[in-house]
Amino acid sequence: MQLRPNQRLKLDDTDDKLFYAYPRFVTHVDEGFIQQLTDLYRDRLKPNTRIFDMMSSWVSHLPEDIEFSHVEGHGLNAEELGRNPRLNHYFVQNLNENPQLPLPDEDFDAVLNCVSVQYVQYPEAVFSEIYRILKPGGVAIISFSHRMFFEKAIQAWREASEAVRVELVKDYFASVPGFTTAEVIAHKSTLPNFLQWFGAAGGDPFYAVIAYRS
Repeated sequence: MQLRPNQRLKLDDTDDKLFYAYPRFVTHVDEGFIQQLTDLYRDRLKPNTRIFDMMSSWVSHLPEDIEFSHVEGHGLNAEELGRNPRLNHYFVQNLNENPQLPLPDEDFDAVLNCVSVQYVQYPEAVFSEIYRILKPGGVAIISFSHRMFFEKAIQAWREASEAVRVELVKDYFASVPGFTTAEVIAHKSTLPNFLQWFGAAGGDPFYAVIAYRS
């Protein structure tokens, strides 16, 4: 899998750090999505393990009843990350400028990415890094809905249907030798499109693409 140069383009090609310079203490998906994600984490993550929350913010949606040995956070806004009570440590880095993570090999039991994969311009490099830092048997969970900052999403994502976006993330995993065949969880919205876009409760579709380091 190799994205073409035009597929990596964003409508707003200014420095991402400028776009995310001001904190946004909001959730970008509805409560139904958040509950499904927390339930998925509860099912797939184990207590007392090491978690890397990639492209995180002020909330990680981790189950409150599970304690982890370490949760490392990453994002583009230090103020948001500093408000996240689940993070033991965090760092700021623009993965579109430098996808190489300052983290040791095989150091994490799980890597999480919630509603942010659509902004990654070099997914081949980023998913290679996810593989590198995962322990053997470790899990990567990529979750997303239909919402996005449209001007910052890459063209391949903006122009794709929801089904094609799922296939795109599966291809990201498949581009890195050593990941298991990706598993998909898809709960499509039953609300009409216009109600979804107005943010009606229960309107956000839920997608998760999951793979393990073999």
